[in-house]
Amino acid sequence: MYKHTMVGVVTLCAAALLGPAVATSSAAPATAPTTAHRQLQDPVLVDCLWHPEVRPTDFMLACGDGNSRLTSLRWTEWNANSATATGVNVVNDCKPYCAVGKFHSFPVTVRLDSTQTWKRHPQVRQYGEITLTYTGARPDKFQHTVTYPLWN
Repeated sequence: MYKHTMVGVVTLCAAALLGPAVATSSAAPATAPTTAHRQLQDPVLVDCLWHPEVRPTDFMLACGDGNSRLTSLRWTEWNANSATATGVNVVNDCKPYCAVGKFHSFPVTVRLDSTQTWKRHPQVRQYGEITLTYTGARPDKFQHTVTYPLWN
């Protein structure tokens, strides 16, 4: 009987100690949507895999072949209307063809504009246009400033 009493006491003590932890962990999900909702109020940048991103450090421009990407992005602005960053555009020269081409780095200023409703998630706004301004050398046949629509 002593053994059963001790098991009961240990079980009660464990339940008393775990009770606040269980209550805290079960309360945590209630605050998570509020945080996520707050983060999605500003527009997002949608990546190649349809993931919404806020202030990414890297971004693939050429999703099909990976021959152009942005790296080392440092965002100075990110708001409801636009976003601005500096970074590097890494581009394959595709000489003599892309499979054996070499990648070259070009410093750029990046601007995101044209916020719109994201068709896949109508409650989320996304940037619809990206503009790259080359601040030094630029890839062959590229203008000083190029603008591309972003997928939605």
